[in-house]
Amino acid sequence: MKRTMQVALATAALALMPQLVQAQETEKSSAVKGGIQMKGWMGKVDGKEAKAGLTVDSAKFVGMGKDGMHATTGPAITYWNPEMQGKGDYVVKATFSERDYMGLNNHPHPYGIVMGGNDMGTDSESYLYCAAYGNGNFIVRGMGPAPFQMNGPRGGMSEAVHKAEAKGKPVTQEIALQVKGDKVSCIINGTEVASYSKAELVAAGKLKSTDGVVGFRMGHNTDAHIAGFSIGKP
Repeated sequence: MKRTMQVALATAALALMPQLVQAQETEKSSAVKGGIQMKGWMGKVDGKEAKAGLTVDSAKFVGMGKDGMHATTGPAITYWNPEMQGKGDYVVKATFSERDYMGLNNHPHPYGIVMGGNDMGTDSESYLYCAAYGNGNFIVRGMGPAPFQMNGPRGGMSEAVHKAEAKGKPVTQEIALQVKGDKVSCIINGTEVASYSKAELVAAGKLKSTDGVVGFRMGHNTDAHIAGFSIGKP
């Protein structure tokens, strides 16, 4: 019975994949007015977004509350603060709250933490990010300067990643990237969901170093509150 159920679930997932891929390919990024309104922060949209005429001013990034931030996109974008850099062993983390799951899109979009940023904002930039979706999926990718995948083109599922009850419902994810010794870990809601050796990440076409600026990454047409963004020792 258990084996039959597993096969049925896998078959259902495969059946839905073409629909998800089609949705991802047809949904366009909708520009949002506002730009970066946080002092000291910078941003860069993905290459295909720039080719479509979208810029950092096509998304909105503002302060909210005592220590919070809020990002609404627009184009897929990476934000960072040059004054915030990780060196040696460190952990960078934040809590992302999607108050209206899929409120700006027709399928789940990711948001998460960036680390190891070097030459940011240039054609030779490199960084790593771990991002979560409100459907229980997560993805680990990087830019070096071309995109590279660490857990597959569509990411992977984890029971640690919170799932929204339905479209329009809230969902929250605590996301961290940690460097400790030779190991780089993605930790979501207190659980390590993926880890890699430095040799897997610091290589030709990937990261220049695990040292570098930190920040966060937002998928296109996504709206989330960011709280507790910090960098410290593991």
